[in-house]
Amino acid sequence: MSEERSALLAVRREKLEKLRQLGVDPFGGAFPGTENTSEIRTKWEEGRKVRMAGRIVSHRDMGKSQFLHLQDRAGRLQIYIQKPSLPEKERSVFELLDLGDIVGVEGTLFLTKTGEQSIRVESFVLLAKSLAPLPDKWHGLVDTETRHRQRHLDLISNEASRKALDLRVKLVRYLREFLSARGFTEVETPMMQTVAGGAAAEPFKTKHHALGLDLYLRIAPELYLKRLLVGGLEKVFEINRNFRNEGISRRHNPEFTMLEAYWAYSDFQGMASLVEEMISGAAQELTGGMKIAQSDGTTIDLTPPWPRKKYRDAVAEAAGADWFKLSPEAMEKKAAALGVELEPGLSPLEITQKVFEKKVEAEAVNPVFITHLPAELVPLARLNQEDPTVVDVYELIFGRQEISPGYSELNDPILQAERFRHQVGEHTQKVDHEFLEALESGMPPAGGLGLGVDRLAMLLSGADSIREVIFFPLLRPRESGA
Repeated sequence: MSEERSALLAVRREKLEKLRQLGVDPFGGAFPGTENTSEIRTKWEEGRKVRMAGRIVSHRDMGKSQFLHLQDRAGRLQIYIQKPSLPEKERSVFELLDLGDIVGVEGTLFLTKTGEQSIRVESFVLLAKSLAPLPDKWHGLVDTETRHRQRHLDLISNEASRKALDLRVKLVRYLREFLSARGFTEVETPMMQTVAGGAAAEPFKTKHHALGLDLYLRIAPELYLKRLLVGGLEKVFEINRNFRNEGISRRHNPEFTMLEAYWAYSDFQGMASLVEEMISGAAQELTGGMKIAQSDGTTIDLTPPWPRKKYRDAVAEAAGADWFKLSPEAMEKKAAALGVELEPGLSPLEITQKVFEKKVEAEAVNPVFITHLPAELVPLARLNQEDPTVVDVYELIFGRQEISPGYSELNDPILQAERFRHQVGEHTQKVDHEFLEALESGMPPAGGLGLGVDRLAMLLSGADSIREVIFFPLLRPRESGA
């Protein structure tokens, strides 16, 4: 800790003791009946009496006249205090206030000579003394890791962070209301599971001592939601926390939020239409339009309808019309010419998928549905009746990343068991046999979709990383004393 910071902390501790000597609780009680800044501005009427609570974020000392700004979640509002008019005790308390302190004020609304909406304070009370100084008022909290690690300071000092995280909150509310309005039932499924199923990912492992069970934090809720389809919940969704023990990047956090929805008697085409309506509606509701500026200088245009393109056609456009006629060696050579890095020993399917990820997904700015993926890539989807080498699925990509997969769900328990066995190989303990038993009771044909909430919030806010829209992203622990 720097000497300057130590000195500032010491000064605030001294003020804390002086407040107590005055008989003032530095961490006072409730202050009911308040309005926030948005409500005050919306119902503005000069002379109206109001009560407001907020954090002091600026202070301009004009001698007898004191101008301060209070900040709450909705914004900032100026307050005006005439020190000579304060009772002696309140005047003494006022002298001990600092930036960062939380106060409650009561007074009347008025406009200053410059036309700024303000509160003429008649009385105030200290609600919480800030014992640590705020970040610099002009530059805020700048260091990215510090912002993510000390999110409380980031929210206090950086409006852009408040807006991005507020958009995320509103997005989750919008998604919930959108689906509920269309007859979907919201449910909760287990976050600790005996088999980590529903996706191909490395799980986090834990143990339940009382039952002597090894458990896994879920990588997806899919298999439980499908059991509810079997049970007769024909339109069901969950906004859930998933956990995958994998890398961290600007698009990945080990703990993330996913929306999954299933619709009996629909299919992947119906789910594509649903997610298109849902995302474009969210853009209009939360940003006011369909064109979203991104941090890299591009603009995503979410205006529907969005094109739908088969996987093979998309790869052929990127790698050449003859791609699927090439030998594995020729594929490797052409992939290298396209700038796609390959590990040795990849199959033609794996090489093709690498090309897709690099030359299709990573270059798609505006939305496009990629449909009819190879069956080997998606073990939980229904085979296409006309071409059994592909499955009836979509991958929605925009902003150069996958945002939502959608399936015509596989409901044949015999075929599903075969797919599982092929997927896990010798590790048969990784097969969810209880799910297969549920399928044997009969699951209606259905469409399903997943939606990466963190990624969508990132793109709608124009943030350059999902860490900007996760309140507390996972970080390496800070060294002791740092």
